[in-house]
Amino acid sequence: MGTLLLAAAPIGRAEDASVRLRDALAGAPVIAAEDTRRLRRLAADLGVQLIGRVVSYYDQNESARAAELLEDLLAGRDVLVITDAGMPGVSDPGYRLVRAAVERDVPVSVLPGPSAVTTALVVSGLPTDRFCFEGFPPRKKGEQARRLEALAAEPRTMVFFESPRRLADTLAAMAAAFGADRPAAVCRELTKTYEEVRRGGLAELAGWAAERDVRGEITVVVGGAPKPAGLSDPADLVAAVAAREAAGTPRNQAIREIAKENGVPRGTVYDAVVAARKE
Repeated sequence: MGTLLLAAAPIGRAEDASVRLRDALAGAPVIAAEDTRRLRRLAADLGVQLIGRVVSYYDQNESARAAELLEDLLAGRDVLVITDAGMPGVSDPGYRLVRAAVERDVPVSVLPGPSAVTTALVVSGLPTDRFCFEGFPPRKKGEQARRLEALAAEPRTMVFFESPRRLADTLAAMAAAFGADRPAAVCRELTKTYEEVRRGGLAELAGWAAERDVRGEITVVVGGAPKPAGLSDPADLVAAVAAREAAGTPRNQAIREIAKENGVPRGTVYDAVVAARKE
């Protein structure tokens, strides 16, 4: 069998391409590109001559093309998948072909490289220890509002892609769902000549976007929901456990629930309950 290679492309500057990407492009027998013209421009910038067969692989033909590319792989031909920028499969074509390859035990490998998701995350100034990628928010206002509302309590830092035309409206919707002062960063044209990172509260950023003609590739990073202030006083913890017990919850389960909800060690709640029982 051939090997499926997912190749990350530069998100801005061609000089961010790795030596491995140059070598892979030069030697791949089949290259599936989201935009064949941009692929050839990248190859020219890298001084690479493409000797393999180049085919288009974008959202509208992904399903049909994936079946064709799988036949290449099963026939022993390596296939390199590359998108306009970043990693294939991350809000870009790639997932369906990977899924099909895995189901047929075709080897899959990744040529790592630039990613707008992680680049925006680390430059945002927001917590990076836990994060989630949410892709493009729904375009329809009703669907968007429901999606954002479902994320309002998400504790992890969130990363979104958005069109510059919809940026101001989306930031305003986020401010309504997450709170006007929720910290965020709008990252524009990352790694490119006119890179810009704007940080602030969601309402402030929505006003900024509405007042100017924002252009380019946009990544929005939003801080996670702040941890709610929980109970800490032993008497309050004991009262909370007692209320759960009165409602029919077994004591040990009530202790576990109250400890988890308030970010307190279970032993602390247990000791407070035992001490109260002895009084």
